[in-house]
Amino acid sequence: MSRIIHARIDPETEKLLAELQIRLGWSDSRIVREGIKALGVINGAKAKRKIAGVGRFRSGVPDLGSNEEHLKGFGR
Repeated sequence: MSRIIHARIDPETEKLLAELQIRLGWSDSRIVREGIKALGVINGAKAKRKIAGVGRFRSGVPDLGSNEEHLKGFGR
């Protein structure tokens, strides 16, 4: 392991940590490591972000707002 993290935890979190240690038999460090990995999966840490709604218009043309061919004469 190459990185050390120090964290302050509130009493509620400390109680949860103690319960996890008893239930899983894991150390503080392992619980934190597994928790970080789980958050990465839940939040899609490796997923590419997309703009909501891009290509979802009634016209069915996915590049309607970005293709210059479709924008000729627009606004005149």
